[in-house]
Amino acid sequence: MRSRLSFSCLLLITVNIASHAQVNATLKLTLDSIYAVDQLYREILAKPAKKDSLAKAEGYDSQEVQTRILTRMNAADASTMKKVEEIISQYGYPGKSLVGEPTNEAAWHVIQHSKSIEQYFPMIEEAGQKKELPFTLVAKMQDRLLVQQGKEQIYGTQGRCDFPQGSSAITQKPDCYIWPIANAAHVNERRKQAGFTDTVEDFAKSMGVTYRQRSLPKK
Repeated sequence: MRSRLSFSCLLLITVNIASHAQVNATLKLTLDSIYAVDQLYREILAKPAKKDSLAKAEGYDSQEVQTRILTRMNAADASTMKKVEEIISQYGYPGKSLVGEPTNEAAWHVIQHSKSIEQYFPMIEEAGQKKELPFTLVAKMQDRLLVQQGKEQIYGTQGRCDFPQGSSAITQKPDCYIWPIANAAHVNERRKQAGFTDTVEDFAKSMGVTYRQRSLPKK
């Protein structure tokens, strides 16, 4: 009995070592660094205290510091997207089997924040189908692509904030809402099938808005 148990444990350890050996450690570190840059300015924008602290340190008012943060973020996005494109050209999508979790999501974030979603979505969809990437991320990118195209989204993952003409985030509160959804009556069924654990109503609430069905804006 002891020999069998020892053999089973040894086999498990061997399998785990083999699994870790498949991960490209250098690429993983590169993607982890890319993700950190992708999130840096977004975290500042999401936290007023950080933004105020930066404004005070650099001697800018709230409007000016926001503009500067956005400028820096756009420059960082262009740089990280170039790096991700180089990685994809060499490896294809860097998924779970290549870089492990959660590093397999790093390139997704960069593409999601780029203007190249339409170009790379087929690759993202394939990665999701092969379990290299959570399908919830595929759903979010598909929704964002549809919103960019002015179409109804499928899973209800994308919101939008409209400012009254002539106003800004500093001068007036925007009208924020969940972008229109195709066949909205069944959106929560689709969300569940995609792997989401919350309803569209719960998602909207987490974003600070009340969900209600909408029609597409008139062009």
